[in-house]
Amino acid sequence: MSEQPEVVHTEVGGRRLRLTHLEKVLYPEAGWTKAEAVHYYASVAPRLLPHLAGRPASFLRFPEGVGGQRFWAKRVPGGAPDWLTTLDVAHREGTFRQVVVADLPTLVWAANLGALELHVPQWRGAPEQHDRLVIDLDPGPGTTVVECCAVALAARRLLAADGLTAFPKTSGAKGLHLLVPLHPAPGRAATDYARRLAGQLRAAAPGLVVDRMEKSLRRGRILVDWSQNTSAKTTVAPYSLRAGERPLVSTPVPWTAVESCRHPADLEFTPERVLALPADPMAALTTPRHLGRLPGP
Repeated sequence: MSEQPEVVHTEVGGRRLRLTHLEKVLYPEAGWTKAEAVHYYASVAPRLLPHLAGRPASFLRFPEGVGGQRFWAKRVPGGAPDWLTTLDVAHREGTFRQVVVADLPTLVWAANLGALELHVPQWRGAPEQHDRLVIDLDPGPGTTVVECCAVALAARRLLAADGLTAFPKTSGAKGLHLLVPLHPAPGRAATDYARRLAGQLRAAAPGLVVDRMEKSLRRGRILVDWSQNTSAKTTVAPYSLRAGERPLVSTPVPWTAVESCRHPADLEFTPERVLALPADPMAALTTPRHLGRLPGP
């Protein structure tokens, strides 16, 4: 007779949850289990939830772990609890409901589904109005996050000249993201501004920066992916796990960490390292005082 999978019935934030297969190893190289993923998300929730509030979530699910099948889950799945907060979102395929990770029970429920990665758009509630800009710095072959940091510092200066405040975080993979809080602006205006900024960075350092997607252009350069600001795109959320060989986290960092980065390992954060951090360097992103206005074309 095969061994029965572990099932735990628990109460989280006043909601009854059934957690299954907690013994399953999700990251074989590290021996890291689903129980550890659920524990991480429950522990980091006070920092993570403000960055998810009001935004429809796209889950990258790995029911069998990072070496198995992966798939995007945008629609509210069958059998989901009726207490989930949801939002109707228009897509090319039609309009359907998505989950908004509004509280700790929803976060733990998602982790139990094997939703290792949590991605959200640059808008809350209505896709036509963006309240955030993302500068996505993606290293090409022969470069690392160290070169991303040099580009990030240049982007910070350009953004500051336009009255915009940038908050850095690691992508949790190889790159770096800058998040910029905005007074609500049309999605097209945000994309156009990001495209212009990418062009400025490329013009200032053509040997280091590329603003086009062609792989032939990317060796030895950092791609500034301005297209991440279109309303249909999502970005991995701050404090989300990433599904690499090891469990690493997309982690907000202070600018001093960007300035002092000399090796990729300087900006690699395991869940354990994240939970030991004293504070959220990106906490002010969700407060009104740093909101900026996009300049005109």
